[in-house]
Amino acid sequence: MSHTIVITGASSGIGENAAGRLAAAGWDVAVVGRNPDRTRAVAEKVGGTPFLADYDRLDEVRALAASLAGRYERIDVLANNAGGLIHARGLSADGHERTLQHNHLAPFLLTNLLLPKVAGGRVIGTASSSNVAGRLRLDDLEWTKRPWLGGWRAYGTSKIATILFAQSLAARGIEAYSFHPGWVATSFGSGSQKRLANVMTRSGLAISPEQGASPLVHLATAADTGVPSGTYFSGLKPNGRIDRSAREPGAAEALWDVSARLVGLA
Repeated sequence: MSHTIVITGASSGIGENAAGRLAAAGWDVAVVGRNPDRTRAVAEKVGGTPFLADYDRLDEVRALAASLAGRYERIDVLANNAGGLIHARGLSADGHERTLQHNHLAPFLLTNLLLPKVAGGRVIGTASSSNVAGRLRLDDLEWTKRPWLGGWRAYGTSKIATILFAQSLAARGIEAYSFHPGWVATSFGSGSQKRLANVMTRSGLAISPEQGASPLVHLATAADTGVPSGTYFSGLKPNGRIDRSAREPGAAEALWDVSARLVGLA
């Protein structure tokens, strides 16, 4: 019996690479993306099934969850890989700061809606070592009380949320992990992140999408990860560095409660 994986942000970069590798290994891959042409092209190339959603709209996330639930009897792995750094602060169609919505609220909502299908499976979140540049403040998740500074600290904070979300899922009995893929040479992101990617590529410090996808593939396929559920990986190594605001007692549960309220979950 083949395994099923849903990969968001699978129309390019590490998501596309992971989709191809897992499809080649016999997995049934749901290729989720925002751009219709790229998403369908990747799905056709790897032999997967395309699904479209714009994380700027939570109604599209709900529609995506309904489509996936209707298509698959069981989801063995849900890989929340979509997201990015947004150079200029703005609001989503739902009125939330876009970095927060794209990187945390949308995958939080999607995962919760799909939990009945993922029961007994795994949830994987693409985090970042940039989490140490963030600072989780539940009174300012929307980043209205702090300077924007090109969005880097908001991005790092959203990746703290990714790490804490995995911990909260683990506390609820769902096997979950988060990981930093490394500095990957892709066109991921916009504005300042693209400029940094270009610098990293020219300097030879960036890794390939294949290398960046390896932690995702490993966490999806390993029969036993050898570490507790909820662990954050830096590449393939467990227990990566996490900002101190993520280590505050009760931070994960408090974030869950606020996130549920923001996306309209009981």
